[in-house]
Amino acid sequence: MFSLSELAPLTQQQNSCKLLKPWWEVFMDYLVVLMLMTSVLACTEQLSRDRVVCIPSDTLVTANTSNSIPSAGGDVDLTPPPKHIPRKVGPSLHSAAQGRRTHLVYQQYVYISQVCYHEALPLCSRFFPYMALLQSLVLVASGSFWLHFPHTSSRIEQFLAILAKCCESPWTSQALSHAARQENIQEVKRRPPQPPPSSDSSSPPVNHTYRSSIDSGTDSPFLKRSDSASLAGPPSPCPSTISCNSTMSSISVGSGEHFPVSKPSVIVDRPREVIILDKSDGEQARALFERVRKFRSHCESSAVIYKVYLAQTIFKLLMVMLIVSYTIPFLSSLSFNHICHLGQSALVGYATFECIHVLSSLLTKLLVVYLMLLGLYGLLNFYTLSWICHSCLRQYSFRSLKEWWSLRDVPDLTNDLAFLVHMLDQYDPLLAQRLSVFLSPVSESRLVEESLERRWGEEQLHAMTSVDGDGCTRLQLVALPRLPPALFTLSQLQVLKLELITNARFTAQVANMSSLRELHLYHCTATVVPSALAVLQERLEVLQLTFTQASEIPNWVLSLRSLHELHLSGRLSSEGSVGRSWALGSLRQLRHLRVLVIRGMLQRIPGELCEVAGSLVRLEICNERTRLLVLTGLKRMVDLTELHLQDCQLERLPSALLALTNLRTLDLQHNNLRTLEELLSLAHLRRLSCLKLAYNRILVLPASIGVLRGLELLDLSNNQLKSLPPALFTLRRLRRLLLSGNLLKELPLEVKALKLITELDLSGNRLESLPSDLFGSCLELRILNVAHNSLGSLPCGIAALSQLYRLDLRGNNLEELPVELGCCSGLCGGGLLVENWLFLSLPPHVRDTLSHSYTTSGTYSEDHSRPESDSFPYFSPTQWSFFSALESQI
Repeated sequence: MFSLSELAPLTQQQNSCKLLKPWWEVFMDYLVVLMLMTSVLACTEQLSRDRVVCIPSDTLVTANTSNSIPSAGGDVDLTPPPKHIPRKVGPSLHSAAQGRRTHLVYQQYVYISQVCYHEALPLCSRFFPYMALLQSLVLVASGSFWLHFPHTSSRIEQFLAILAKCCESPWTSQALSHAARQENIQEVKRRPPQPPPSSDSSSPPVNHTYRSSIDSGTDSPFLKRSDSASLAGPPSPCPSTISCNSTMSSISVGSGEHFPVSKPSVIVDRPREVIILDKSDGEQARALFERVRKFRSHCESSAVIYKVYLAQTIFKLLMVMLIVSYTIPFLSSLSFNHICHLGQSALVGYATFECIHVLSSLLTKLLVVYLMLLGLYGLLNFYTLSWICHSCLRQYSFRSLKEWWSLRDVPDLTNDLAFLVHMLDQYDPLLAQRLSVFLSPVSESRLVEESLERRWGEEQLHAMTSVDGDGCTRLQLVALPRLPPALFTLSQLQVLKLELITNARFTAQVANMSSLRELHLYHCTATVVPSALAVLQERLEVLQLTFTQASEIPNWVLSLRSLHELHLSGRLSSEGSVGRSWALGSLRQLRHLRVLVIRGMLQRIPGELCEVAGSLVRLEICNERTRLLVLTGLKRMVDLTELHLQDCQLERLPSALLALTNLRTLDLQHNNLRTLEELLSLAHLRRLSCLKLAYNRILVLPASIGVLRGLELLDLSNNQLKSLPPALFTLRRLRRLLLSGNLLKELPLEVKALKLITELDLSGNRLESLPSDLFGSCLELRILNVAHNSLGSLPCGIAALSQLYRLDLRGNNLEELPVELGCCSGLCGGGLLVENWLFLSLPPHVRDTLSHSYTTSGTYSEDHSRPESDSFPYFSPTQWSFFSALESQI
């Protein structure tokens, strides 16, 4: 026996599966049940009273039976005397004898009935009830096979579970209500003004707005919410527990029926209550959107449910045809009255008997009923097959929903999901309408916007803003599904950084961000509406894009006519020839572009840059170890003042530099330069003041370096220089000389000619001594870095460097420090970097002077007198002293 708890899941599954059964499936289920009941009744009667009654039909009597059976002569009574009448009856009680008397005993009748039942009764008459029962069982099993087949049942169960969640979610009612309100607004805008109806006119049919209000879900019986609890009431029940007798189920989306109402204007103007979702409801709705998306991709990959249902319908139709094909021939031989020719006439005295089945009347009627039910069942299967063939069940387009509702973005469905929705439409189109809410990208976008608005409000965004060193207000948003609406209310925001935002959409509200000047997009798919693009074209000055492929660059970027700086970081080239190495497009509209920074894998200087050659003043290319083969495009950029070609695998100085007469800064760091023989060709670059050649493989610095008379910064760090030519020290304007990370063993005496030098970096070399005239001639020196060399002592005269405020002596062979360091007032407060034990070698009063915090507001203020250094970063005095103590302990 099964307990009720074990049978409850079966009942629930049957109730949920009925949502996918159209009317003909339900009708066929009832027909199969009636057929089964008819066959069971026939089998039961045949098992309980399955016999025939026979009487002799001839007059032949054998001789040996005359002694045992008295002959009555004449006619014989066809029916044996009843058993309850006594054998001896007086002649006064008998009427005149009718018919012919057989004089057979009861055992002979039983024998005759059994023999005639098996020999003379047709097989169809004898076994048809059992065959009907077997056929009914086969039809019952095949009727719901598509719901229980292993490859289809899992998808059907998931679909019904998702459908129940869609009906239970509060977002369903809110989305449908919003769609109905939008449709009402559009309908009112489109509707022409009508005169007031006359008093004698009949009530008008319900308008389109009324149908939308019913279908929106707020008044539907599928969402049983009371008016008083519409804001915080419990969710609607699962559709599996909803009665299919709902009077509203016939009002489907796009139906052609109209219902009279008395006051349609009241319904149009009636305010709707908006259901406010809390955080948990919003998260559940977002999870349901993701679940529907995954289920859709899974179901649309195949059409196994459609094929199984089609095969099931064909099988049932073939079964009906097979049953009819072998039943019709049996009907001609189906008879319950028959003649039995008995071969053992010596036992009974007769050879021929007339027999009749005791259930002949009942079985005949049951057979007729069964065949009628079977014929109707076959007609329904034929109708189902024609519906499958004439309907495109593997495509579903929500056509009626797109015509009457504002949810016109619901995608078309295919394969199994389309078939399931078609079956669901036959049960109740309102359920498909609720499912469409979670198929609509607009509905998902609106849900995300509401979640973002609730989580990322204006106060939260204000708390996240910061002010950088330049005094600009900055905000960075990372890994959001889209931009929060409150972002467009930040009128004081100047720099906006967006990172890993899948759908960043700038709407017309960007006009409220009056201070926005700089935008950073790190792997963001940003879209801009036309009204917002006009605002960005007027205000945006700096744009930084980080992407993976060039196809991710939005097209609207090339129309920002007020843009001054454009930073592109990503793969701008494709594998193959040089001609296909640029995929950005025309820059013709960027008339005010001044700075262009490209971090990609270019193989040539794009010809499109010539479109902005007249305005471009700075070009920076970081090529990520990809060789830049063609640089002829640089010749047209005659107004260029800064050129950075880093990590481009250059082996020589480009000849295209000869045309850049206005060049002031040339940065060729991180390349493969081995020789600088082409330096002589740069003599006509009169305005060149900054030359950076760090991180190359330069072995020798040629004497032609002296032709660059206007150099103020020369960076030769991290090369392989072993000596310096005297022509280097003829650059009288040189202020910063960076030579760290080389193989220098000595510093030439000609260094004293650099009277204006303020920073000298010699760290990481092999110097054993410094020129004696270094401190006496280079009086403008402020930063001196000789760390990690082999210095044994410092020359005298360091006290003359009155402006020196950074001195790094770490990693040398010094045994003591000169006492003159106490006269260098700029070193006070941590400007001296040296080992702790070596610092303790100074006299106490010198140590006290150097350790004291430098607070004098003289000419060496940190804001104006201390220039920035690439090799010597600035730290506060407290940080410098802390680092010195920490290193000494290590």
